[in-house]
Amino acid sequence: MTGRLHVALWGVLPYLTAVLSVTGTAWRYRYDRFGFTTRSSQLHESRLLRLGGPLFHYGLFLVAAGHVIGLLVPEWLTERVHVQESLYHANALFVGGLAGLATLTGLAVLLFRRLRVLPVRAATSRSDRLVYPLLAAVLLAGLTATATTLRPHPYDYRRGVSIWFRSLFTLDPNVPAMAHAPLVYQVHALLAMALFAVWPFTRLVHAFTAPVGYLFRPYVVYRSRGTHITEAHGTGPYRARHTAPKQTVRR
Repeated sequence: MTGRLHVALWGVLPYLTAVLSVTGTAWRYRYDRFGFTTRSSQLHESRLLRLGGPLFHYGLFLVAAGHVIGLLVPEWLTERVHVQESLYHANALFVGGLAGLATLTGLAVLLFRRLRVLPVRAATSRSDRLVYPLLAAVLLAGLTATATTLRPHPYDYRRGVSIWFRSLFTLDPNVPAMAHAPLVYQVHALLAMALFAVWPFTRLVHAFTAPVGYLFRPYVVYRSRGTHITEAHGTGPYRARHTAPKQTVRR
């Protein structure tokens, strides 16, 4: 690659991707707020979904967490908390590899389900036909990059890719750090940027509507006309009105 191409790929393209992802999500929320949905097809088939769904979602959560730690946490910080580099890389290989395989297996089950079950296949949109192969390519490239760490003298991404990634936040991208990375890491990064660029325009946007607030909503208190008191989680943000005598209920 020429110097200008390196600058375009690793110094300009990440910011274009970020702008497209943020503005696309804002546009989608403004004009298609009710489209923030998975378009669930559970009514058509649930057996394969119960297998592939958890594998994909929980595996993807672990993969994302591993990337956050690997890209944002500098090497000197792990050394300060007395985590040896060999232990760090062994953990990244084992946990990251298992998480990646679980995610890829779950995606394969979901793809098989979408092709095998006619009503689910009929509900497949054009964006689905784009995002599923792109997701698979990102995962395969990531697993390939992880597998390269098994070699005797593997590439240390924390001294290259991670430095480039953190430099993006200072608006001074370290282009050489990524330009000298192995090809598989570069391909993985380019595919990931493509995925984030199309993210707002696909069903993946539902990730921004995860019902985290449900875990912290207050209880709704139901009181019978007698003396029995029952507590249950409410389905909305409002407390139930009641006309029973005032009683002290532990939250």
